Amino acid sequence: MGQEIRAATYQEADFQRFCQRLQAETELLGRLVAAKACSEAEPVAGFEIEAWLLDAQMRPAPANQAFLQSFGQPLAGPELAKFNIELNTPPQPLTGAAFATLHKQLQQTWHDAVRHARQMDLNLLAIGTLPTLEQGDLHLGNMSDMNRYRALNQQILQNRSRPICLDICGHEHLKLEHRDVMLEAATTSFQLHIQCPLSQAHHIYNASIIASAAMVAVAANAPYLFGKDLWAESRIPMFEQAIAAGGYSGAADGPLHRVSFGSDYARHSIQECFIENLQHFPVLLPEPFDDAAEAFRYLRLHNGTIWRWNRPLVGFDADGTPHIRIEHRTPAAGPTLIDMLANAAFFYGLVKNLADERAEGGALLPFAQAKDNFYQAARHGLDCHVVWFGNRKQRLANLIEQELLPRAGLGLDALGIRNRDALDYLGIVRRRVASRQTGSQWQRRFIEAHPGQFGEMTRQYLQRQLGGEPVSSWGI
Repeated sequence: MGQEIRAATYQEADFQRFCQRLQAETELLGRLVAAKACSEAEPVAGFEIEAWLLDAQMRPAPANQAFLQSFGQPLAGPELAKFNIELNTPPQPLTGAAFATLHKQLQQTWHDAVRHARQMDLNLLAIGTLPTLEQGDLHLGNMSDMNRYRALNQQILQNRSRPICLDICGHEHLKLEHRDVMLEAATTSFQLHIQCPLSQAHHIYNASIIASAAMVAVAANAPYLFGKDLWAESRIPMFEQAIAAGGYSGAADGPLHRVSFGSDYARHSIQECFIENLQHFPVLLPEPFDDAAEAFRYLRLHNGTIWRWNRPLVGFDADGTPHIRIEHRTPAAGPTLIDMLANAAFFYGLVKNLADERAEGGALLPFAQAKDNFYQAARHGLDCHVVWFGNRKQRLANLIEQELLPRAGLGLDALGIRNRDALDYLGIVRRRVASRQTGSQWQRRFIEAHPGQFGEMTRQYLQRQLGGEPVSSWGI
């Protein structure tokens, strides 16, 4: 949920001042985009992994403050709950041996974190939703000690004016009420960033939207929540409902939600997303800054409180030139580092291919259809049916095998990715789709064989994650 802030409560004057600065910065960004004054640097990639700290019983361990203080790694940081942390990789130009470099960096950071957790008698786990998590674990006493989280909790609940109602129908039905934003901590993801040339930014954003159905299905790793078997990727409805706050006038139920698939493609410019942020979403964190408008502190903080599954971000090149990057938030964390790297290769290659085609006037799919495909894939996984280009309806697994993996290969080639890396990582995705064994399906097969044994499943999942073999080869 982003950077720390100084205040935990605000006055009306704070909101007024923030809105004025937000409008000025949004207009400034619009002028820079129109003048083509943002970065045209070649694509750059980066990752974020959200992970769980567990005790010996495979239960969440609220110890991230002690862990992070003693770990002392600048690429690690806290998340909303005290039993979650985030690990990052340095940005890497998306060409040549990029994936080998990213893999090495991520592996080193992850192994260091795992080793440090063991020294504290803890375990570190990457998974979409924790099978042993209980609703009672998600209370404010387990919220990380940061003003940002306290203020978000206060503002979102004030915006809603009623408890959060979770209602997810999947293989089973989960319905409950909760009175704070801690439900969001039940979801952990593997977030992919791609910095893109300004002239390509809206094409890459739109391509990410189209690719989301395939990505959420191949990376599905969150079937269970509070003992219930829900969606193949239960993180999606869970996160959307956990922060179910909408736009102005208390519109918590629509038409625009703070966690959503978005409202449309970017038709002409990525600036359209930032204008929508300004016009449709009330400010939650009116933190004051002394920086000049060119730092975009107000715009970036506000944008950080709107969680599209594909979210445009503003950052800066080394020389200070503002750049646009797209944060793709649909994949779950886990099951292994190699699986996550393979998901990244599939995403970057597929998005490059689709974006290039859209720039030429092709790859046309109605936004409403891309959205429906996404939720079908999140709910049913690889076995769902989607509608693709030319209004063709087909099973998603077949589409991935026959068209999307070849597209991803062409995209990686166009990026200049080393051929053997592209073949290796896309081969992992291909074997996973062929076996129909995602992390989600492995968990369901385990519980089918061992009903109710969520603790043992988590323990065996952890052992296999540490072993490092792709999930397609996991046995029960």
